[in-house]
Amino acid sequence: MRQDNLIDGAWVRADSGRTLEVLDPATDLPVGSVPAMGVAETRRAVDAASGAFPAWAARPVEARAATLVDLSARMAAKRAGLAALMTAEQGKPLAEAQAEVDYARSFFDVAAAAIHTLEDEHPEVPGKSVRVHRRPVGVAVAITPWNFPLAMLAKKVAPALAVGCTQIVKPAEQTPLSAIAFAEIAIEAGVPAGVLNLLTGDPAPIAETLLEDPRVRKLSFTGSTEVGRLLMRGGATNLLRLSLELGGHAPLLVFEDADLDSAVRIAMAAKYRNGGQTCICPNRFLVHASIHDAFVAALAEASAALVSGVGTRPEVDLGPMIDDAAIEKVEAHVTDAIRCGATLVTGGGRRRVAGATNRFHEPTVLTGCTAEMRCWREETFGPVCPVRAFRDDDEAIALANDSEYGLASYAITSDPGRIERLGLELRTGVVGINDPGPAVAAVPFGGVRHSGFGREGGRWGLEEYLETVAVSRVDA
Repeated sequence: MRQDNLIDGAWVRADSGRTLEVLDPATDLPVGSVPAMGVAETRRAVDAASGAFPAWAARPVEARAATLVDLSARMAAKRAGLAALMTAEQGKPLAEAQAEVDYARSFFDVAAAAIHTLEDEHPEVPGKSVRVHRRPVGVAVAITPWNFPLAMLAKKVAPALAVGCTQIVKPAEQTPLSAIAFAEIAIEAGVPAGVLNLLTGDPAPIAETLLEDPRVRKLSFTGSTEVGRLLMRGGATNLLRLSLELGGHAPLLVFEDADLDSAVRIAMAAKYRNGGQTCICPNRFLVHASIHDAFVAALAEASAALVSGVGTRPEVDLGPMIDDAAIEKVEAHVTDAIRCGATLVTGGGRRRVAGATNRFHEPTVLTGCTAEMRCWREETFGPVCPVRAFRDDDEAIALANDSEYGLASYAITSDPGRIERLGLELRTGVVGINDPGPAVAAVPFGGVRHSGFGREGGRWGLEEYLETVAVSRVDA
């Protein structure tokens, strides 16, 4: 397993010799160690990306697309190893890690196809000949989170490379090995030296150096709203172009016409993926009063039946929280909700797992939740389902929209008129109707309000890495 960084096609260590240890959150056993890069190495990565940009941008579209398709195929061939590595450094069950490899691959196939749809346009203007074309912005930076180490990387690398940008990737400190394994595959697929560069280490010196360099023209970040604000401030001097996928606090609305079994199945699939450590999992459950009690009972029964454990064990549904701070936050949210009057239906504490750390939280269902509770105002990022009842559609939509966040929302209903209304009135960038997995590579994904801006997926993701140029000609 390679543990070096990639700069200008060479595998390198930190100038200082410093490393960061990567631990399995389920066992605290070491998985590997990676270089702790600093300012000098970051500047060299920008040099490499800037130097490689002209040739990569000039490479024919068909050639760039073929490289992405080859990269996807190589990821498929190494699916088992990539998934095992993700489970080791992130903790998710192996089946989920395998599905993530497939999801990540799809972004390269989609980008390879979508690049052919971005053709020049020729608007009709009297007395002029006008051509509108697009060109890559230049050096792009991707800062990725720990919860989906390959998928979030693919969302950013695929469109950038497809349109002709070069890129510097900074993965999360907790999960850098998946990114290194990906970079190795990219080199095998023929990505030229300098086109893709990878840096691991403490985020502050790396990010500050990248933000200060005027050759960096684009930054895509997935993570917390707080860090997103810092990056916006840091990028202001160079008017850096940004895509920010930030915090989420998704509502899930269950209407009176919902089939109970289907509703619980959809809720479980949406909520417990990666143990609830996803930016689009439901954090607020709004259930029509007429079916509230039946839904809660069924949700609690299904939740309690989930198996927690080390992700390599085949029977496991839920892995650990990523670190001690994460599980302590989940506990604090549950404690606060109960103190403020919520009823604990199931769960509420930690689960003991033989031979593992103490970072496994029980799947938890709370009822009687209100806006005063932290779990109703803040993103818990864990396996907690806060539930409250509503009486009619107006109340449900108002409660769903009563949040500063706007990444994803979900609804379970079969009423066509209601479905149309929900799509128009729910104030989120993604709306899943009877769909626990609305985020796919072919469609735009991103948030509004404090959940950020910019889109990933399909041709919309490619457009984030392009400048639009209008050429207007008047014949002499």
